Amino acid sequence: MFMRAAAVLLIVVSGWAFQAIQPPRPKICGSPDGPPITSSRIQLRDGRHLAYKEVGTTKEKAKYKIIVAHGLDGSKDFTIPASRELVGELGIYFLSYDRAGYGESDPNPKRTVKSEAMDIQELADQLEIGAKFYVIGASMGGYAAWSCLNYIPHRLAGAALVVPIINYWWPSFPANLTRQVYEKKLVQDQRTLWIAHHIPSLLYAWMTQKWLPTSAVIQRDPRIYSDLDKEILQKMAESSVFQDKARQQGVFESLHRDLIVAFSNWEFDPMTMNNPFPQDEGTVHIWQGYKDRLIPVELQRYVAQKLPWIRYHENPEGGHLFFLIDGWANTILKALLLGQEATVI
Repeated sequence: MFMRAAAVLLIVVSGWAFQAIQPPRPKICGSPDGPPITSSRIQLRDGRHLAYKEVGTTKEKAKYKIIVAHGLDGSKDFTIPASRELVGELGIYFLSYDRAGYGESDPNPKRTVKSEAMDIQELADQLEIGAKFYVIGASMGGYAAWSCLNYIPHRLAGAALVVPIINYWWPSFPANLTRQVYEKKLVQDQRTLWIAHHIPSLLYAWMTQKWLPTSAVIQRDPRIYSDLDKEILQKMAESSVFQDKARQQGVFESLHRDLIVAFSNWEFDPMTMNNPFPQDEGTVHIWQGYKDRLIPVELQRYVAQKLPWIRYHENPEGGHLFFLIDGWANTILKALLLGQEATVI
């Protein structure tokens, strides 16, 4: 009798544990229980929909066409805050989009680093923006830009990686360097990234449990921001209405899967890449804030040293969000499009 009761209890506990680690089904936009479709979208070859937004000069008249990949918890409503004067003067067309699972773009259960580049290429083709275009990847969107540089370099006129994500498990990093930097992170973030990399199937259970703190980044813990970042966030909070929409189809298919993909074992090591522009037909830039508490400057510098064809720019006073203020967007665009040397503002 005791053994039978124990067996039943084990089955019940196992069933509960299995349910606990299973994320809920996403609420697909346009489905009966999902959010409404309010944006322009394309349908990809695999049947998924990708939502997009066009701003700036019309693509028919534009001289420069730029696809912008947003960061964690972002959406197509994010774009580089360049001045209207510069956009009009240079003739810049911006194409931003909801990455898979965000906003109004369908989730991609098979999302990988490579699929990010494939989504961008298909978006460019369906909207007929031309054989070549520029890519800007900000923060977590940086891995979409790395993906483009590796998988579709022939489609690029240039690329800017703005405070781009660093994967601590890229093979070319010296173990002692990554360990030193990794241990500086908040313990809760160390745990979160370790689970995302080593046991991604448990990430949802970890992120939804209530006993221990999880990702300080997703929770917007003030400890991960510089003083200047906090001021910028306060201004954004007063005007921004985009965060809820970014997560509206479910937090797992947007934020959690982003962490899993970004910190997975990539199919390529960025630090062993060849120059995508051997004839100087384009340039690649990395922009980093010295006081960035999310993306370690030590590792970003190491990447730039290993890839001498990258033009590395470091703002000595900047945090993770420095590019959103003080004309830095104009500086980034002039460097990418015109080759102008960047100066510290």
